[in-house]
Amino acid sequence: MSASVSRNSGYLYQITIIGVLFFIFGFVTWLNGTLIPFLKLACELDTMQALFVTFAFYISYFFLAIPSSQILKRTGFKNGMALGLLVMALGCLVFIPAANARAFPLFLTGLFVQGMGLALLQTASNPYISIIGPIESAAQRISIMGICNKVAGILSPLILSSIVLKNATAIEQQVLAATDAVQKAGLLDELAGRVVMPYVVMAVVLAALAVMIRQSALPEIDTTGEPADEGATVTSAGRKSIWEFPHLLLGALAIFFYVGAEVMAGDGIGIYGRSLGFGLDQTKYFTSFTLAAMLLGYVLSIALIPKYISQQNFLKYSAILGLALTALTYFASGSAAVTSVALLGLANAVMWPAIFPLAINGLGRFTQIGSALLIMGIAGGAILPQVYGLLEKSVGYQAAFQITMLPCYVYILYFAMAGHKLRNP
Repeated sequence: MSASVSRNSGYLYQITIIGVLFFIFGFVTWLNGTLIPFLKLACELDTMQALFVTFAFYISYFFLAIPSSQILKRTGFKNGMALGLLVMALGCLVFIPAANARAFPLFLTGLFVQGMGLALLQTASNPYISIIGPIESAAQRISIMGICNKVAGILSPLILSSIVLKNATAIEQQVLAATDAVQKAGLLDELAGRVVMPYVVMAVVLAALAVMIRQSALPEIDTTGEPADEGATVTSAGRKSIWEFPHLLLGALAIFFYVGAEVMAGDGIGIYGRSLGFGLDQTKYFTSFTLAAMLLGYVLSIALIPKYISQQNFLKYSAILGLALTALTYFASGSAAVTSVALLGLANAVMWPAIFPLAINGLGRFTQIGSALLIMGIAGGAILPQVYGLLEKSVGYQAAFQITMLPCYVYILYFAMAGHKLRNP
């Protein structure tokens, strides 16, 4: 009896620690929804340039995921998580000279460094939460992590926007009305300086968490064995590389499309709202609406998976909902269109929790490198907003949204119905 209690308490301890990390993911990641309109105003950018915020942040995953897997082999999961937090703290500190110089390239550098840290952190934590329990309930566990992530994501844009975008519409009007270059520069410098204190505080918190993780009793996990899965027809035994797991490769592409769709619905909703005529004081809160819808989706998935519905079926229905809501945005306008985009958060909620475990299922000793490949798929958050930005100039914001988003959900639907089942003989 005492051994059982000990095992349960150990499991709860692991879940709690990883939950804190997922909270950090959400808090840092979803600040981009506020940074896009903030930097667009402070650095005098157009829409295409402002969307480089998401590009700089998410493209780092593509370049750092594979090196992250190699780092984890040397450091182990726990030390790798601590190192990732320290790199994120360094990225936050880059915002100090960036704000002082009001230099957009420096801001992008800070975002890229933050993404580097998150790539390492996510390459470690996602397989960890998938493997510490039964694979068939992995989506449920990742959904719990998703709640931590999205609660932080709801809070972070509200907190940051209340600081850096306070009275944003009035400031925007003052900048537009300023005829003196010195006066205009002064207004923009004052605005840029608002970002320093929040990012200094985040750097301190991230460094403290790194120390906490390093000194914690979080155990290492063994990825050399085969995860139990009655439906898997192939294991890593006899396999020489990750390229022999087609379901993994298809899963990486599913992650690419999912993250692109998530970023468009979350970080891009403010840009979309501005295109519809909403003011900056309104659109600065739109990201939180999308994340609130995602939070609802996580709660539903925890209640339903796997008791009432499998994670692959939940993924299938989520993709269908994504297709329907995306189509609706073309015919709607005003608040109805914004609501449709925000509700994409509900459709997107279970996608990462379902795709990730389905894609790493049966990888065994290839779990770390397979996880890294999936993390590389996060680059979809860098590429697809840029596609949208290019299309918007030629076909308009609504048509551009359709062209960008519909293929994402079509492919995710394919992965849910067939792609995750593909195995080499």
